Amino acid sequence: MGVSRVNKLNELIHKLCPVGVEFQPLENCCEILDNKRKPVTKAEREAGEYPYYGANGIQDYVSDYIFDGVFVLVGEDGSVVTPSGKPVVNWAEGKIWVNNHAHIIAEKNGVLLRYLYHYLQTVNVSALIHGNIPKLTGGDFRALKIPVPPLPVQGEIVRILDNFTELTAELTAELTARKKQYEYYCRSLIDNAVGAVETRISDFGKWSGGMTPSMSNKSFWENGTIPWVSSKDMKQAILRDTQDHITQKALEETSIKLLPKETVAIVARSGILKHTLPIVYIPVEVTVNQDIKVLVSSENILPKYAYYCLVGYQSDLLAKTKKQGGTVDSLEIDKFMNYKVPVPLIPEQKRIVAILDRFDTLCNDISEGLPAEIEARQKQYEYYRDKLLTFEECKENVG
Repeated sequence: MGVSRVNKLNELIHKLCPVGVEFQPLENCCEILDNKRKPVTKAEREAGEYPYYGANGIQDYVSDYIFDGVFVLVGEDGSVVTPSGKPVVNWAEGKIWVNNHAHIIAEKNGVLLRYLYHYLQTVNVSALIHGNIPKLTGGDFRALKIPVPPLPVQGEIVRILDNFTELTAELTAELTARKKQYEYYCRSLIDNAVGAVETRISDFGKWSGGMTPSMSNKSFWENGTIPWVSSKDMKQAILRDTQDHITQKALEETSIKLLPKETVAIVARSGILKHTLPIVYIPVEVTVNQDIKVLVSSENILPKYAYYCLVGYQSDLLAKTKKQGGTVDSLEIDKFMNYKVPVPLIPEQKRIVAILDRFDTLCNDISEGLPAEIEARQKQYEYYRDKLLTFEECKENVG
């Protein structure tokens, strides 16, 4: 972030907001369009080109739209809070459909919509989320207090923060392109493996799933040290630890099994299967939940080779083995297991793994390469966002 731009913002704030800024309810700062939303069950949706938004972003693509313009969407119920207590906020443009799980707002004179987009991501709403299904009600949403500095200040804040988001978007686009290249390169090497035999995925070794120890039994979770894999952990190529851990007691008193080192895991049931088939290599002992399938490979296939096989055929596997319809996205396990890929003898597997290990680092390693740079830029954005969007309330309006 340039010093001159920071100085300009500070000058504007000093000049235009010498005693703080006015705070207003969100409903005074934008057009709230919640009454125009319309849910459609998955079975009733007709596939098409228009994004269908829910609480966490795009859920599907449908043949019609109910909004056309520029909007901010904020999760209303379901998984509506980030781990830091902030709401789930999405920027949406063009022709879209929005169901009743996301609040939808449009710009009103006096407050830039892009300013609200950035600001809403700083609000801790955890105290407002209630119910068995977490919910940010319409009343609480409308009442959120928003600092409203003059438009020149809003505009300068947006320019500074958009510089970060644009750079992150460019890096993410580059990473997406590299991953496509990587997937193609994986498949090309495997397709041309010397002496390979077409082999069903089921014959790679022993596949198994997991379960969730009772969340209400604290002794299964508190101070747990055994990694427990769920879909939220499946965002990196090599998984060395998890967000959640179970205890030895959970291992002894439930049907969950401890899996050995060097396994390969896939997500078999999750909303992420709408667009991605997550695949990870796990070098440590873990347990998994019921939405994950894990391979313990046989003697004639290297775990890393099995991993690269699945990565190389990832797009085709998703297209050909994902269930059509249903309320939750999932794989048709029989189709997945019967899918065939080339498997050569161990020496050729080792040669291919050595080549792909070198290429893998650039695309996927969490500690280096593009993912680490994207993560660093995101943290930088969050730091400046929180810093720039902290205002003192105008003293004339206090008390």
